[in-house]
Parts: sequence; C-alpha cells; structure tokens
Amino acid sequence: MALIVQKYGGTSVGSVERIDAVAKKVAKFHQNGDQVVVVVSAMSGETNRLLDLARQVSDQPIPRELDVLLATGEQVTIALLSMALHKHGVEARSYTGSQVHILTDDAFNKARIQEIDDARIRRDLSEGRVVVVAGFQGTDKDGNITTLGRGGSDTTAVALAAALKSDECQIYTDVDGVYTTDPRVESKARRIDRISYEEMLEMASLGAKVLQIRSVEFASKYSVPLRVLSSFEDGSGTLICAEDETMEQALIAGIAFNRDEAKLTVVGVPDQPGVAHSILGPIGKANIEVDMIIQNTGADGKTTDFTCTVHRNDYKQALAIVQKVAEGMGARSVIGDDKIVKVSLVGVGMRSHAGIASTMFEALAKEGINIRMISTSEIKISVAIDEKYLELAVRSLHSAFGLEQQA
Repeated sequence: MALIVQKYGGTSVGSVERIDAVAKKVAKFHQNGDQVVVVVSAMSGETNRLLDLARQVSDQPIPRELDVLLATGEQVTIALLSMALHKHGVEARSYTGSQVHILTDDAFNKARIQEIDDARIRRDLSEGRVVVVAGFQGTDKDGNITTLGRGGSDTTAVALAAALKSDECQIYTDVDGVYTTDPRVESKARRIDRISYEEMLEMASLGAKVLQIRSVEFASKYSVPLRVLSSFEDGSGTLICAEDETMEQALIAGIAFNRDEAKLTVVGVPDQPGVAHSILGPIGKANIEVDMIIQNTGADGKTTDFTCTVHRNDYKQALAIVQKVAEGMGARSVIGDDKIVKVSLVGVGMRSHAGIASTMFEALAKEGINIRMISTSEIKISVAIDEKYLELAVRSLHSAFGLEQQA
C-alpha cells in the first residue's frame, strides 16, 4: 500500500466530464489499496473569470479581498470531485486550504507555505477515505485567506507530500512527461524517463513550462519523488528525483528556450569600479529582473561596453532607465534589441565531460547562427541568438547531442 499525493490542473478538471474522468482514475488507485490525497486547481478559465470580475469592480483590487475571491475557484472543484468520487463508490472528503490548516505568511496573492497540520488528513486516510484538497491557497496566522501565486497548486501538492512523507507526488497535466525539448519545435523530442531535481530546476527557470520552479524547489528540499503524468492517456511519465549514477551517463538532459528576451547594451562607459551597479541598480529598483550580463573592456583600456538581458515585457521601461543612466555617465550610446531569444543546454553530465560548449558552438556555426551572448553554470550553457534562428538552433543542437537516441 502506497501513500500518493496527486495533483490535477485546470485543464484536467475543466468540465464536469473531465472531473468524472479524474474521479474514475483516483478510484482505481483507491481500489488497489493505495491511500490517495488529491489536490486540484480551479476549472480551466475560472481564475481568469474571477480576475476579470474583480477588475470590473476596481482597477486595483484590494489584495486581501482578491485572495478571498480567487480561493473560491478551487472550492468549486473539490466539492464536485468529491461528489463524483462518491458516485463511483469511493468515500471522499473535501477541504479548503484553511480547513487542513495550510499556514502561510501574510503576503497576499503570493504567499509562501510555512507549516501544514496533517492530522485531519491522516485521520481520514486511516478511515479509508480519499482526501480532496483545494490547491493554491492557505491562511495566515490571523486567519486571512491567502493564495500562493502562479503554480500554487503544484506547490500545495508537493508541500502536502512532504508533510505526509508520501511515497510519490504525481502531477497530472496535459502532457505525458518532461521532454528533451518542446515537441512542437522538434518532432524528434523524446520523453525523459528520469531527471534530477537540479536539471528540472534549470529547465523550468530557462523556459520549460511543465512545472513551476517553486514546486520543484520544495520537492528537492524535502526529497519528494515527483512524477509528471498525462491526465488523458496512460503512461509512466517522467520521474523527478535525486541525482543518481544512471543520470550521469547522459551528457545533456534537455534543451530549454525562452522567446521572451530583450538585450540592452551601453557603449563606451568609463571603465571604473561601480559601473555595473550604476546601471543595474536603477533597473533593480524598478523591480525588473536581469538575466545574462556581459562587460567588456574596450581596446583603449579606458572604456567598457556593458550588455544585459531583461524580459521582453520589461524592455521599453528598462531601455528608458538605461538611457537616462547612460547619459549621466557620459556613455557614447545605448543599443536595444527586443528580437533575441535564449537557448540553453542542461545536464548534470557537464560536470564530468569536457567539450560540450565547443560541440554546441560548432553546431550553431554550421547553421550560420551568430551567438550574441553566452552564460554558463555548472550544469547549463545558455546562448542569446537572433529570434529568427530559434527553431533551427533547437533542432540542430538536439541532433548534435543525439538526444533522440539516448537510452
């Protein structure tokens, strides 16, 4: 008998028919003798509908009241799923985040889980019930309803799995696992059977959208085995777990990419201490995140060129800030480009194998793709390239590293 936490996203519970299908799937696990806790999101489109209602009332909804409103979406789903389980002969009980005492901090709209009281859940499981919990929500120490922000239901599921010391946390979604890259870009992309927490964190942070970063961080911290599965077809999915020897045999786990990049270059800045802070400080104060950074000393030894990337949505605001800073520093010019993308190789095998960067650069050069920027860490290499070359770059790298052929 295993204790399993399952999470079903909005598309998985997007209609009464799909909720019934989830109930049948959960019932099979229960009938096989497993103890099951189910975490659900709001039905697809419901959170956006509630947000739209709030904005019709107020251009800037009060954060506390917005959380009260948004938390109702999951409450509908847990009740309907529990009803469906009862119809299929499975005793089930639904709980909101507050009812199972998911304690969070008081940061409305983006709260973080601090503690979970699992006593009520364990009692129901011991009495043979399936427990259905609303994802994405909790309460602070004063009893206020809070929501966890984007990807909150994934985080709820992993946190519950950690608190219950479950055998596995299963994330059911509209894809059947984690792939070597996006199959819509490379048709030869292969589903990965097993990937390390570290690799999955890098893939998620670099553009892969299968899982939210916070849920993977939680799973890694508490050693929760995490499996990504399809709600709509059978299969073993992808297991995300601690690194092991079989993973080290693969040089590259996958290729991630991000289309939402923009580049800013300040040309001819005086080469002196504090230049980077003078440019990045005002950007940071505007709550704009900076990704890749390059600083090169000019041939005259007196000036430097400073380049960084930001999210494309922040490009115009960041450009205006940098232009103002550059003028005050006496820089020659500011060059902006919002037609670049980032492509990244990820793999724990990089730690023990040389030549991966040269293979990457050779593959891109053969296709005539110019690299604008390079960034590396222990298990990843990222390059910024022109947007028009994204799909060609992904396919050529996928082939160069034989990702469709790895066992």
